[in-house]
Amino acid sequence: MTLAIMQPYFLPYIGYMQLMKAVDTFVLYDDVAFINRGWINRNRLLINGQEFMFTVPLKDASQNKRISEVHLADDPKWRSKLLKTIEQGYRKAPFYQTVMPLTEKIVNFTTDSIADLVHFGLIELNQYLGLTTELVKSSSIYDNVALKAQERILDICRQTGATQYINPIGGTELYDKPTFAEAGIQLNFIKSKKVEYHQLGKTAEFVPWLSIIDVLMNNDVPAVQTMLDEYELW
Repeated sequence: MTLAIMQPYFLPYIGYMQLMKAVDTFVLYDDVAFINRGWINRNRLLINGQEFMFTVPLKDASQNKRISEVHLADDPKWRSKLLKTIEQGYRKAPFYQTVMPLTEKIVNFTTDSIADLVHFGLIELNQYLGLTTELVKSSSIYDNVALKAQERILDICRQTGATQYINPIGGTELYDKPTFAEAGIQLNFIKSKKVEYHQLGKTAEFVPWLSIIDVLMNNDVPAVQTMLDEYELW
């Protein structure tokens, strides 16, 4: 069984989705410290040919809290504002009519938890793209927050019966292959290949690694499924 563990990212970039497709079980690491100005509650779109950073507003977010403890801001207007921005930026995109209802369903999901919002969104994206990866939240299963770093990852692998663990390429300095091998677990790192496509309103240089919404608005499902396989395992 192949496993990956990542913090929950809202409407993430395609590399996140590639990691998700590459494994049998994907653990949303939501009982670790929240990271300010990270990708948990924000991402980038292409609006009028320019990068645009959107943010899901949070209430009293702090690195002293676990992600699972962070709540959405009380003002619900952010949902309609974000959807309006997406509508204005992508209404002429080739797959707007099918992707916008999916986007609305995700953004309008009733919850006050950023972890639950991300979890729901990833489930919906999985279904839309025909993926079969199981999605679980670390806060709901493993009960091992006392462990740290590599030891906690190894414990989650053991509890799930994983024989292979795949991590983003940026984690090569964090994990030790011999230690994983001693536990009977193959350790690999995923590196995305260059993924480009025609972007609405972009006539000059391609803007990479935007939210998956940009990818979906400009490509049909079979094309995106092909893009999800554009990676290497190290």
